[in-house]
Amino acid sequence: MNIPLDRRRFLETGTAIIALPALESLGFRRFAAAATDAPRPKRLLFLGFGWGVTSDSWYPDPKKTGPDYPLPPGLMPLERHKSDFSLVQGLWNRHTANGHYGSTFWLTGANEYGLPGQAFSNTVSVDQIAACHVGAATRFDSLCLDCGDAAGGSGHGPGLSLSWDARGKPLGGPRNPVEAFHKLFARDTTPLEQQQARLAERRSVLDDALENARELGRRLGKADREKLREYFDGIRDLEAKLARDATWLGVERPRPPMEEPKPGLAGLEEIRLMYEIASLAFESDSTRVITYRQPVSTLVTSLGIKVEAHTMSHYHGHAGEKQQASEQRDRAQSELLAGLLDRLKKTKEPDGSTLFDQTTVVYGSNIRTGHSLDNCPTLVAGRGAGLRLGEHIVAPKGTPLCNAWLTILRGSGIDVASFGDSTGLLGELQS
Repeated sequence: MNIPLDRRRFLETGTAIIALPALESLGFRRFAAAATDAPRPKRLLFLGFGWGVTSDSWYPDPKKTGPDYPLPPGLMPLERHKSDFSLVQGLWNRHTANGHYGSTFWLTGANEYGLPGQAFSNTVSVDQIAACHVGAATRFDSLCLDCGDAAGGSGHGPGLSLSWDARGKPLGGPRNPVEAFHKLFARDTTPLEQQQARLAERRSVLDDALENARELGRRLGKADREKLREYFDGIRDLEAKLARDATWLGVERPRPPMEEPKPGLAGLEEIRLMYEIASLAFESDSTRVITYRQPVSTLVTSLGIKVEAHTMSHYHGHAGEKQQASEQRDRAQSELLAGLLDRLKKTKEPDGSTLFDQTTVVYGSNIRTGHSLDNCPTLVAGRGAGLRLGEHIVAPKGTPLCNAWLTILRGSGIDVASFGDSTGLLGELQS
C-alpha cells in the first residue's frame, strides 16, 4: 500500500501516544507490588542547572573533609538531609573549554571537537547508558524533562538537552509540568482497534520512507550517503519506539494522585511540580531514569531578583547585588532539592523500603560559576547505588567527572568497563 509521505505525516511517527499500566484496582502506590520479596528496581535522577553556583558560599572548606564538615550557607536548607548526601569537589570535564555549554556536556564528558571536520559533536550521556540497562521493563526507558528556556539551564550552547543518544544527538521531552503530566497520565479513550490501526499506519509510513530512502541512496554521492546513514539511524530509533508502543498498546495509564497543573507556572513553583512529577514517575514505575534540566532565569524572576540570571553569574569580585542574588538563587535551589528528598524518603515501596533507598539523585552543573569549568558542583544523594553518604569529598586534582558517573553506574548494578573519559572508579564515593 502506497501512503503519501508528506512532512507532517512523517513527523507524526515520532510522536506516538504513550500508554502506561493501569493502577486503579491496586492503587497508585502498589504498582508492581505482587512480588514484594523481589529486589526493588534501581532509579537514577539527574538534576542539572545552568550558570553554576556561588563559589564563596556553596562549597565547603576543602581542608575540612569527611562527615564533620560545616555546611556552607548555600546548602543550609539541606541540613536535615546532611547525613544522606555527599558533596564532591575537584571534578571536571577536561575536554570542555566553552563556558556557554553548561548542560551540553555535563552528563557526557565529551569533546565538542572530537570528530574531525565537525564544529560540534557530542557523545552518549550517562542517563542513556543507564536506560539501556534498567529501562526495558518500564513504559519509558527514560524521561527527559526540560525547562523550555533557551538559556535557563544550558548557557548559550547549541545543545540545550542534558540527554544525548548513542549518536550524540540531543533528546527532548516535556518542557513544563502540564506537558509532563499529560505524558505520564493523559488517558487515550480511542478504541483499541483504532489504536492498532493507527500504529499499523505509522509502521506502513515508516516502511515507505525506508524504501524510498534506500532507492535514493543508490544515486547519492559519498557525503550525502553519510547524511542518509544518519537518517537510517533515526528510522531505526522510530522502529524501536513503535515496537515499544505495540507492547503497551491498550494498557491504560495510572490515575494521577495529583491535580493537573495549571498552565503558565514558572520558576519556583514550576520546579517544585516537576520534582513531584518525577517522583510520581518513579513511584508508578513508569520509568527508572530521569533527567531534568531545570530553569534558572525564570527561577530568579520568581524570587523577585532584578539581576538577570546570566549577569548574576558574573559576580566575580562584586560583593554586592550580583553576589547577593546568586546566593539567594543557591538557597532557593537547595530548598527545592530538600523538598524532593523529603518526598523520596516518605514514599514507601511494596517491600517496606522507600524510594530514597532505591534511588540515586545527582544534582549539579558542568559550570562552577560564570564561565569557570573547574570543580563542577556535584551533590549525590539516595541509597540506590550504595554510595558513601554524609561525606565531603575532595577528589585528587584532575579527576574526571565521568569517574563519578562510572561509580554510580557500577553501584546501580550496571556493569560497564568505562564511561566517557573516565580513568577509573571514584573510590572516595564508594561505601
